[in-house]
Amino acid sequence: MKLLTQIPLSKAKYQIDYSSQIVLLGSCFSENIGDRLNYFKFQNVQNPLGILFHPLAIENLIFKAVHQELYNEEDVFNLNECFHCFDSHSSLSDISKDKLVANLNKAIGLTHAQLKKANHISITLGTAWVYRSVESGQVVANCHKVPQTKFTKELLGVGAIVKSLKNIKSMVRTINPDVQFIFTVSPVRHLKDGFIENQLSKAHLISAIHEIVNQENASYFPSYEIMMDELRDYRFYAKDMIHPNAIGIDYIWEKFRDVWIDDKIFDVMSKVGEIERGLQHRPFNPTGDAHQKFIKSIQEKVTYLKKTYPFMNFNFPKA
Repeated sequence: MKLLTQIPLSKAKYQIDYSSQIVLLGSCFSENIGDRLNYFKFQNVQNPLGILFHPLAIENLIFKAVHQELYNEEDVFNLNECFHCFDSHSSLSDISKDKLVANLNKAIGLTHAQLKKANHISITLGTAWVYRSVESGQVVANCHKVPQTKFTKELLGVGAIVKSLKNIKSMVRTINPDVQFIFTVSPVRHLKDGFIENQLSKAHLISAIHEIVNQENASYFPSYEIMMDELRDYRFYAKDMIHPNAIGIDYIWEKFRDVWIDDKIFDVMSKVGEIERGLQHRPFNPTGDAHQKFIKSIQEKVTYLKKTYPFMNFNFPKA
């Protein structure tokens, strides 16, 4: 008996292994996948400017990173006793103007360095709806709770999204011609825009990506389709009934793993997972002999792994 309809998937041509350098950019779902990559100790950089929901925000980051265009004090503003930048997520906002500018430029440097050596760039688009500053005419990545009267809201057409994605690819390939692009659409519905408006937005994103995939030799991973079709039951959603819950995220991660990650390293990933689960264990008596022996056995496993994968770092509990 079949209890669901499954999205047909096949192994990617250019797979990820532990030698791969990965960049993940885009919506909050890119961080869900990034968290799994971190858990299994893959080499990756995710969202240096924080979560970016739409393609123009990602294009702006790529432009600044490729051209190493730095920020200055004129690029930030003060609101509610905190400094913000319209190009970045609020997670970078700071009470210190100088610290914010420094962190923005650190993010640009990190993005540039990782783009140059990346094997894979995963871009997750969340919405085609954007907000344009009335004063500057520029599309912003984040409104930072600035009054909505300061912006106009508009829906990016398929052509505009295609142009943005082509710009992203061409800019990156000026410094890294062999990088592989993985495009996906976030399974998180932006219902604040409206139910119909969300579907229209996702349709624009999907249509644009497939034009890029067909013409530009990039790959598409169907995160949105898996969530909408295979996981259409609300038991796979968080309490807000919008975001996928831990089970939903794990399910899509496993599909991503099966498509993109080389089968040859599954055994290593299993060993890493075993270590991570051991480190998350909370003992009744942390100073007891039994726990100390347990920690020593984990340290031995880590030492063995680091002989082959020296970049792997594990967080041991403080004594």
